[in-house]
Amino acid sequence: MLLSDIPSRDKIKLGLSVNIVQKHDQRTGTLTEGKVKRILTSSNSHPHGIKVELLSGKIGRVQNII
Repeated sequence: MLLSDIPSRDKIKLGLSVNIVQKHDQRTGTLTEGKVKRILTSSNSHPHGIKVELLSGKIGRVQNII
């Protein structure tokens, strides 16, 4: 996956449906779908994706916006 494919922080809004990869899924690349509750990364971009917390409480890095 190219860095340009990963959404930057300014594209991620609260309540947006996204796919994240959780820490324990990084090797397999398994994605978890959910709505953004909180944005945890303060910088506008990150090579592995912006870290967010979903409404479900799961935390991971955004891989794409649904």
